[in-house]
Parts: sequence; C-alpha cells; structure tokens
Amino acid sequence: MKKILLFSSLYPSEVRPIHGIFVETRLRELLKTGEVEARVVAPVPWFPSRAKRFGEYAQFAATPRREHRNGIEVHHPRYVLLPKVGMNLAPYTMALAALPTLRRLQKEGFDFDLIDAHYYYPDGVAAGLLAKWLGKPFVVTARGTDLNLIPQYPFPRKLILETARRASGSIGVCKALMDTLQGLGADGAKLHTLRNGVDLERFVPESRAAARERLKLDAEGPYLLSVGHLIERKGHHVAIEALPSIPGLKLLIAGGGPEQGALKALAQRLNVSDRVHWVGVVPQTELKWWYSAADALALCSSREGWANVLLEAMACGTPVIATNIWGTPEVVSRPEAGVLMARRDGAALAQAWQELVSHLPAREATRAHAETFSWDPTTHGQLDLFRRIA
Repeated sequence: MKKILLFSSLYPSEVRPIHGIFVETRLRELLKTGEVEARVVAPVPWFPSRAKRFGEYAQFAATPRREHRNGIEVHHPRYVLLPKVGMNLAPYTMALAALPTLRRLQKEGFDFDLIDAHYYYPDGVAAGLLAKWLGKPFVVTARGTDLNLIPQYPFPRKLILETARRASGSIGVCKALMDTLQGLGADGAKLHTLRNGVDLERFVPESRAAARERLKLDAEGPYLLSVGHLIERKGHHVAIEALPSIPGLKLLIAGGGPEQGALKALAQRLNVSDRVHWVGVVPQTELKWWYSAADALALCSSREGWANVLLEAMACGTPVIATNIWGTPEVVSRPEAGVLMARRDGAALAQAWQELVSHLPAREATRAHAETFSWDPTTHGQLDLFRRIA
C-alpha cells in the first residue's frame, strides 16, 4: 500500500467546509480503492484574531491545527503571508512552516512515499522544496488560475518551470492547462491530463416540482441558477445583466462573498431586483435540490480550469450555459450538455438562453452526458502514475 502525503492550501476544514472540496473529493475517491493511505497537510495563512469583523482572515485563525474529515487526518500549519511581497515569498514561508509537520508525521510512522500537491503556485513550488529537503518524489496538479494567470509574473513563472522540471509529473484537470504548461517550456513527456469527475451518487436528478416545493420557490419558472463565490471572476453580474433581455426569467444566486452589495446594487439599477433570489452559501449535500429546481445553470466565469459545478448540474439533469474558456469546452462538448456563450456579457447570455430553450435537451440525456465523467478514469490514472513514481 502506497503512502501519499497530500499537500495543498486548497482543502476544506471545519471552518471552511466547501473550500477546495474538489481536492478532497479526488482524494476520497482514490482512498476507496484501498491501495493508498493518506495524510493531508493543508497550510493556512497566520492571522492573530478570530474576530468576525476580519472576515476570511478570522477564518484562518479559527482553523484547527489538526482535524479529521471523512476519516482523513488533516493538519493545518500556519505560514506567514506578507503584504505586497507575499506572492514571491509565499512558497518559501509555506514550505518552512509545513516542514515540522511533515517530519513529525514521519516520526509518528507515516513515512510517505510521495507528495501529491495541488495548485501549482505557491503550493506546488512549496511541495517541491519539501520534497527536496526530505528526499521524496512529488507530483503537482494544476487547477486553473495557477497556470492561466500567475505565470504572467516573471518570478513565479520561473519557480513554476523549475518545479515542473523537478517534479516526477504534472497533472492538469483539463488538457488546456497542460498545453499551457508545455507552452511555457515544460517537458511534455511529464504532463498528464486527469479530469475531475462528478459524484454521481450525490448529484442525482430530483423532481423539478418537488425541488421547487422543498426550496419554497414558485412552481412556475423559468429559473436560471448561478453558483459560486460572489466575486467578479465568477460572473454573477453577467447573469444579472442578462435579465432585462429575458422577460419573466428568475435568477437564483447561490454563494457568498465580497461583491454581494455591488451585485444587489446592479440588480436595483437594472430594475430586476424582484427577479433575483439570493440563496446564500449552500452545503454540498443540498446543492442537488437547487440544480434540480433550475431550468439551467449559468457559469459566466472569466477564468476556470475545470468547473465542477457544470458537471454537478448536468448530473442532476440540468443543462448549462457557460463562457467558452479553458477546460469548459471539454465539458460542454455536446448539445445535451448545454450551450457555450459567444462572449462574456449579458447580451451573449440572453442569446445563449434563447438557443438553449429552443432546443432544450431531455433531462435524461443531460444526465447521461454527465455519467461519462465518472471518477474512475482519474482514480486509475493516479494509481498508475503513483506506482511508477513511488
């Protein structure tokens, strides 16, 4: 049995239970095989106060040093993230802060065979340093912004390429990310595409009428759902801007974040406030009801490596409308999946909505498309790669 040390700041905790849940899900699927044993080291930035007025920073302080999630032991060492110079120094402070935890795990009997890092910068670079110090092989999974945004900065790009050279392998959740890494100068022979899958047992179609009744929504639609952190990158504003062009459409926004006030102000300026429903943050266990209640999901992101919400919605029988970026065309690849927007603006979303509803796929067909994205190929791909490395 191989011993894996998963290293990533993108991992859930009791304080942030849906943060990076896709990393936890991939690990849980891998553990189901019984062929690996794992521990998780998920660093968080140091912050001195748990006072709620500090928002996300207070959550860092409130994160437990050690916890068990779904039977997996998770450690949260603190690292220093300095203002202004933090981007360049973060890999080093993260690695130095995590080193005592890794050495303690080894002394306690968990002498891992390899480090499985997620998110190339700073996490993957930090993992490379730890692997060098401890004499272990490592792999890094790229997930989106780490390769489609951060390499525009010279020093991080240099560290990313050095890490890719020393890593035993690099994994991308979509082919576009690995093409980008190769374009930056990485060795194509060490690049692998292992897509995120979807939990086909958790995300299942429920009766639309029953879902709307459960959620206390009007029985009559149509409803468009937008899920994600309330930040510009997720494009909730694009969905709001489309409403004036789609009379009668109601928008459900599921998520929380700093842009909520600005989004509400936008809805008021456009006189569509009465058609926007603010759902708040929805637990993973409840998302299937929102997907099932909606006629379609809109994902108007400016950047996405591989958007899990697309597959989750499809698994619930709900087609999607999405921006044509990065790994998204690999997901929305057939008519039964949904429609890709021509541009990232309200007019293009309204046009895509009309295109979708004029040829609305059967829910069974949308679900069948999602079923082609099970976790099995990714799990077996990881096992094959880890065996070769370790």
